[in-house]
Amino acid sequence: MKRRVAPVVITAYFLLFALFVLLMGYFWNENQKTPVQPINFSHQIHVSKVGLQCTFCHTTVEKSRFAGIPSVQKCMSCHKSVKTESPEIQKLTKYWNEKKPVPWRRVYSFTIQNYVYFTHKRHIKAGLECSNCHGEVKVMPHIERVRKLEMGWCISCHRAKNAPTDCWTCHK
Repeated sequence: MKRRVAPVVITAYFLLFALFVLLMGYFWNENQKTPVQPINFSHQIHVSKVGLQCTFCHTTVEKSRFAGIPSVQKCMSCHKSVKTESPEIQKLTKYWNEKKPVPWRRVYSFTIQNYVYFTHKRHIKAGLECSNCHGEVKVMPHIERVRKLEMGWCISCHRAKNAPTDCWTCHK
């Protein structure tokens, strides 16, 4: 009886372990994906072709911790008359008419702990380009997460730029 139980227990253990590894891989992969947006917005068109600067849409990046997401009003300041026949602009117009914000999904879900202080403003004032952290957005038809913004990556960048690396720079 013991001889029959041992292989079953060992097999069950390895199957559970394999299931655990698969689930961990699935959740890791889902966390790494760039989210699908409610409107098919192209940074490539707006930045490379039209020539808009990041700060035109992300108006709070120079004065706030957060870059901010443009309001529907900001988008409609051009799209009341530009490319109005486009299905994507028609989606935008629907949000405008319903007086609702576009429910954009965060690409960088940079969940900052209470003890971590990060601000876009400080990095912009230091002369960093948006592409240092966000990649070459101007050539992206769809915004993509190009790197995981974690402490190790930030410290490497701080060292490369001769920026402070003491703990109190970011941890308050």
